[in-house]
Amino acid sequence: MILLFFLLLAGCIFSLGIGLRVIYEHFFTTDVPAAIGHTTKLRILHCIFLLAINCGKISEKLGICSMPKFVRFLLQIMPVKKDPKVMVKNLCFGTVPVRLYQPKATSASLRKGIIFFHGGGMIIGSLNDYNSLCCHLSRDTDSVVLSVGYRLAPEHRNPSSLNDGIAASIHFLRTLETYGVDPFRVILCGDSSGGTLAASICQTLMTQPDLPKIRAQILIYPYLQGFNFQLPSYQQNKNVLFLTQNFVISCIFQYLDIQPSWKTAILNGAHLPPEMQEKSKERLNVDNIPKRFKEKGYQYMSPGPFNEDAYHENEQILLVVNSPLIADNDIIAQLPETLLISCEFDVLRDDALLYKKRLEDQGVPVSWHHSEDGFHGVLCTFDKEYFCFPCSLKILNTIVHFVKKL
Repeated sequence: MILLFFLLLAGCIFSLGIGLRVIYEHFFTTDVPAAIGHTTKLRILHCIFLLAINCGKISEKLGICSMPKFVRFLLQIMPVKKDPKVMVKNLCFGTVPVRLYQPKATSASLRKGIIFFHGGGMIIGSLNDYNSLCCHLSRDTDSVVLSVGYRLAPEHRNPSSLNDGIAASIHFLRTLETYGVDPFRVILCGDSSGGTLAASICQTLMTQPDLPKIRAQILIYPYLQGFNFQLPSYQQNKNVLFLTQNFVISCIFQYLDIQPSWKTAILNGAHLPPEMQEKSKERLNVDNIPKRFKEKGYQYMSPGPFNEDAYHENEQILLVVNSPLIADNDIIAQLPETLLISCEFDVLRDDALLYKKRLEDQGVPVSWHHSEDGFHGVLCTFDKEYFCFPCSLKILNTIVHFVKKL
């Protein structure tokens, strides 16, 4: 009885400690913009998020498993909703797990195909987490959707995710007839880090003449560059809930296997050699961001003095495959029609705005939807009932409309 009492007491103290940590982080280190609205459910959702992250960090310190693996475990025990109008198949393209979604209704013609890459910062996210979204896209756009279950960090570092995405995409493009997909209407789509993959893979595939040409790309609040972490959106939203500047850096460092000691140098831009600084000025010019996005809480910061060690240790963050926004003009000019989704309260907002400008400058047709009350990851709430935010449905409807008109 005494042992049981002390175990219960320890459990209570442990739970209280985590609870206090979550409350402190949420109320004292996180910004909750009033313009998002729905403050109560937003705060509850963020506290649940922080609880999962903090429990994961404790698990990591105890040597049980990494924080991302712990969060993935929690997400995997969530029930997966089924859609009676969509047929779902789990397949493997080589070693890459994929999930195929096909409308059950018969079609007299070949359907559009959507290759989807889930988000999660390259450290979390799974086929199950995005099952509802893929079902919805398949049903409402009458398309065949292929969701790619690429490998994640920290177990699998760069370029594992990209290699898996390319391999699955090429396999699908070479077997479109098997799935009843029109080779002239294949779309790449991804949210957050999945948007990074979609953008990078699209640039790669456009240079492969032996494959069907990609018809369009849909990039939902994507991460697109590791050159400048002092853009207006990074400064204005660095502490906004869910995707803070620190969490972005943590995800990048885990995927690219960068040591935390380089954080200050990279945030200050000291990892950019002179020639890269010139490229950054040209292709990430803050003047290309509309004025209204720079009016509050932004102060221009020039890159710090070049640190050669920081560059050589971390140069992979500057590679085009990891920073597709920086690609050469001749690559950008070949890209297909694009839908870009950005959210006002998101550190990655300006990546989308700058990519929009680069695409338009090279004559690529661009549709842009900006959610004035949106935050990073909000699309995933579209089917969460009480935790659904109206802007998530607007984003989803925009995507569906874009795909239908192709």
